[in-house]
Amino acid sequence: MPRSIRSARSNSICSVTSESGRGAKLDELLASRVKMGKKVEKGLNKEKNQSATSQDELDSNKALEPHVCTGNFSADFSELCRRNNMTFIPPVIMRPRPPAPVVQQEVSPAKGGKDKGKPSVTQPEPEQEENAEDGEPVDAPPKTFTTKDKFEYFKPSIQVEMDNQDKPDTVNEIFIRGWKVDTVMMDIFKQCWPTMEKLHSINLWNTGLNDDTLHTLSTILPQCPNIKNVTLDGNATEKEDWFELITEESPVQNLSLRHCGITNKGAKMIGRCLGSAKRANTKLLTLNLSNNKIGEEGLEEIAQGLRLNRTLLSLSLASNEIRDKGVVKLSEVLSRFPLTHEEVVERRKLMSDRSSPDRNKSPPLSRRADSKDRPGSVRSSTHQDKGGKKNEKPSAKAKKDGKGGKEEKEEKHEKTKGKKEKEDKAGAKKETKGKGVGANVGGRSSGASLAADAKGKGNKTKGKEKGGKPAQEQEPADSQDFINPLLEGADYIDGRLWVAGNRVLINLNLSRNEIGETGLEALLKAMQYQTTLCMENKSSGTGLMRLLVGKNKVRSSHELLQKITDIMLPKDPFYKPPPQTPEVNEA
Repeated sequence: MPRSIRSARSNSICSVTSESGRGAKLDELLASRVKMGKKVEKGLNKEKNQSATSQDELDSNKALEPHVCTGNFSADFSELCRRNNMTFIPPVIMRPRPPAPVVQQEVSPAKGGKDKGKPSVTQPEPEQEENAEDGEPVDAPPKTFTTKDKFEYFKPSIQVEMDNQDKPDTVNEIFIRGWKVDTVMMDIFKQCWPTMEKLHSINLWNTGLNDDTLHTLSTILPQCPNIKNVTLDGNATEKEDWFELITEESPVQNLSLRHCGITNKGAKMIGRCLGSAKRANTKLLTLNLSNNKIGEEGLEEIAQGLRLNRTLLSLSLASNEIRDKGVVKLSEVLSRFPLTHEEVVERRKLMSDRSSPDRNKSPPLSRRADSKDRPGSVRSSTHQDKGGKKNEKPSAKAKKDGKGGKEEKEEKHEKTKGKKEKEDKAGAKKETKGKGVGANVGGRSSGASLAADAKGKGNKTKGKEKGGKPAQEQEPADSQDFINPLLEGADYIDGRLWVAGNRVLINLNLSRNEIGETGLEALLKAMQYQTTLCMENKSSGTGLMRLLVGKNKVRSSHELLQKITDIMLPKDPFYKPPPQTPEVNEA
C-alpha cells in the first residue's frame, strides 16, 4: 500500500479519536451540571421543608395556647367548640317568650278639668280576613305563638336569658333540652360558666347526663359566683351520685330532680347530706324529688337528715313509692323525737363550748411586752428566775425618784389591775347590749339582730379609722346566724332526751303515693302537735303551712283527710276564705 494512503488513514483515525475524546468531555461536563442541578434542587427543597415545618410548629404552638374566657358566653362557647374540632356548633339563641301585652294610653278627664293619661293593658286583637267565597270576615290565627319547621325546632341549641340584650356578658340563665351533653361539651361549659358573673340558673332537661358529666357539673357549681337554681329533670344515672350537688361547697339553693329514676340508693345519700349530728346543709331551700322511685328506706334517711336541718323550706316527694312506715318516721321528725347517743354527745360538746367560749382561744400576750424598761421575755428555768431575783437592780427611773424595786413593782401591778378592770367593764357592757338583740326566728336571725350586727360592724370600722385596734386584734364575731337545734330545750322522759322537731319546713308534698290510714294518722298527730307548740312559742318557726296528701290509698272523703284539711287550710298562705254574707233579719 502506498505511503499516501497510509498517512490519510492515520490522519482520519486521529481525528476520530480526538472528536470522540471531545464528546466524552462534553458528556462529563453535562453530567456534572445535571448533578449540580439536582444538588441545588435538593438544597432548595430542604430549605422549603424546613421553613414549612417551622411554620407548622408555630401554628401548632398558637393552637395549643389555652383560650381565656372573657364572660361573653356566645363568643367563648363558639371558640372552644372550634378548637375541639366539632363538626356542628349549637347556636346560642334567646329563649323564646310569649309576646307581652300591648299597653295603650287612655285619656280620662280629671277633676281639675285637665286630661290625664292612664295606661291600660290590652291583649292584641286578632286580625280579620275576608273569606273568598262568602265575603264574610274570618279571624286570623292568634299571634301568641310562632311556627317553625320540626327539624329546625328540634335542632340542638342553647337558649339563654340576659339582663340586657345589648350586652352579651349579662347572661343569667342557660336552658338546654333534648340533646345529649357529653364529656367534651361539659368540659367546654367548665371553662365558660365560672367566668359568667350574672349566671344564676342552669336548666338541663333530658340531656343524657351520666356519672362522669354529673361529677364534672358538681365541680363547676362551686366555681360559679352567683349560681342559685339548678334543674336537672329527666336525667337518669347509674350510680345516682346526686348528693354531690348539695355538699358543703355547693351554693345551690333550689334543686329540681324530677323524673331522674332516683331509688332508695340515691335518696339515702341525699338524706345524709341534708343533715347529721356534726354538720348540716345551710344553703338548700327547696328540693323537688317528685316522679322518682323512692321508697320507705329512702324516706327514712331523708327524715333522718331533716332532724337537724333548719334551712330547707320546701320538699316535694310526689309520685313516688312511699308507704306508711316512712311517713311515720317523717311525722316523728316534724313533731318531736328522742336524741341518739351521737347527738347527745354532740349536744354536750356544744354546751361546754358555749359555756366557756374562751377555751379554744390563744393565750394573751405577755404583759412584760408592754413594759418600756425591758423587752418581754419568758424564762423557762426556775434557777434562772432565782438568779435574776438576786441580781435584780432598780431601774434608772427608780433611782432618780428614790424608789426601790418593790415600790416600782407595786406601781406596775396597780396599773395593770386598773387596765384589767376597765376591760372587764367594757366587756360587761357589750354583753348586756348583745342580750337586748332580737331572738332568732325559725333558724334565722330576725331583722333586729341583723340591724344590730350591721351597726356593730359600722362601729368597728369607725374605730379602726380613728386609730383603734386593727382588725386582727379585734374579737371575731359569731359566724353562725342560727341556733343549733341540739342546743334547744329538751325534756327528759323515760331516760331519754326529747327535743322539738323540725318547724322550719313549711311546704311538704306527699300526693300520689301509697300512704294508708296509719301514715295519715301519724301526720295528723304531728300537725296537731305543731299547732299547739307554735301557739305557745313562735320563735322557732311556724311549722308546716302547706301539706298535700291527696290521691293516696285513702279516699278523698275519709275522716282523717278532712281533719288534716281543717287544720292546714287556715295556715295555707294561698287560701282565701269565702266572703261572709250579711245575715238578713226576717221581719
